[in-house]
Amino acid sequence: MQEKILVVEDEIIIAFDIKSCLEKAGYIVPAIAAHGKQAVEKAAELHPDLILMDVMLKGDMSGIEAAAEIGHLFNIPVIYLTAYSDQTHLQKAKTTQPFGYILKPFEETQLITTIEIALNKHQIEVVMREALEKEKENRAIKNKFVSMVSHEFRNPLNNILTCTELLSNYSLHGNDEKRHEYISHIQKSVKHLDNLLTDVLLMSKDEPEKLQFNPAPIDLEAFCQDLLQDIQLNANENHKIIFTVHGRLANIQNNLSVVDSHLIKLDAKMLYHILSNLLANAIKYSPLGGNITFDVFYVSGEVIFRIQDEGIGIPEADQENLFNSFHRGSNVGNIPGNGLGLAIVKYYVDLHGGNVSFASKPGIGTTFIVNLPISN
Repeated sequence: MQEKILVVEDEIIIAFDIKSCLEKAGYIVPAIAAHGKQAVEKAAELHPDLILMDVMLKGDMSGIEAAAEIGHLFNIPVIYLTAYSDQTHLQKAKTTQPFGYILKPFEETQLITTIEIALNKHQIEVVMREALEKEKENRAIKNKFVSMVSHEFRNPLNNILTCTELLSNYSLHGNDEKRHEYISHIQKSVKHLDNLLTDVLLMSKDEPEKLQFNPAPIDLEAFCQDLLQDIQLNANENHKIIFTVHGRLANIQNNLSVVDSHLIKLDAKMLYHILSNLLANAIKYSPLGGNITFDVFYVSGEVIFRIQDEGIGIPEADQENLFNSFHRGSNVGNIPGNGLGLAIVKYYVDLHGGNVSFASKPGIGTTFIVNLPISN
C-alpha cells in the first residue's frame, strides 16, 4: 500500500520539487497546502499517513500551530521542514512532538530516509497503543466481573448473619426444627459463597469469556421455593412475595430430552444470581411494602420468569442505561446500593443465551421478564 503524504509549503516551487521527489520514491501526494488553516482542512479531508510541514507559513497560523491542532484532532505524524535551526524555533516545535526535522536545503536521500523512519516509528506506536488499549479493556472486564461478584457476597453474608441471630434465640427456647432450618440456610449460603470464590479465582487467571454456561437438570419449582426462603429471610415483614407456576414441564416434554418430568436443564448458579438480584431489587425499591409477584411460565423451548413490584419505578431518563454497571435511578434517594445488581442479571442472562426486558413507571412499579431457553 502506497503511503499518502500531505505537503504543507508556501513556496510553490519548493512544494512541487518535494512532490516530485516523493512521487519518484513511490509515495502519493494527494495535495499541497499553502497555509496553516488549509493544512488542518486537508488533514481532515484526506487523512494522510504523514505530513511534511513548513515551520514558517504565511498567514494567521504558523506551521507549528497547525501541527499542534492536527495533533490534537488526528493521529497523523508530522515532519517539520525548516530553514531555521535556532533553539527558539526548535523548542516551540518540540512541544508538538514531531516525528523528525529536515533543514532546508535538503538532499533527496535525507528526505526519504527521514520519512521512512517516521512512518515506521508511527506504525510501532500505533501497534503499541492498540495493545495497551486491549490490555486496559481486558483489565476493565476482569475488574467489572470482580466488582459484580463482590456485590453478590452481600446476600449470602446477610443470610448467615440473620440465621445466626435467629439460632441464638431458638437455642434458648429449644426449638430443634427451627434450628435445623436455619442451619440449612447457613450451609447453603456458605456453599454459595464458595461458588462465588471459585468464579473470582477463575476470572483472575483467564479471560472472562471462559466462564461457560453449564446447564444441568434441576427441579425448577423446588429451586424457586428454596430461593424464596433465602430472600424472605432478609425481606421486611410488610413485603409479601406471591409465587405462581403457570403450566407444567409435561406440557412441553416432547420438545425436550430430560431425565425427569420435574427437571429441566439450566445453569443453577447463574439462575440464582439472576432471580435473587431481581427479587432483592423488587423488595428494596418497594419501601412502603406491598405485594411482589413472582411468576414462572413453561412454554415451548423456554422458561419465562416475571417479577413485578409496586415500588418507586424507574424514571424514563434512566431506563436506557439501566443495565450499565454502577448506574442507579435518579429517584433512589437514600436507598442503599451500588448499581451492579442489574448488570449482574444482564451478564448471566447473556451467558445463558436468554433475554431480559422490563417495563416501569415511576410511582406505579416495575416488571422484569427473563426468557431463558431450556437446554437439551
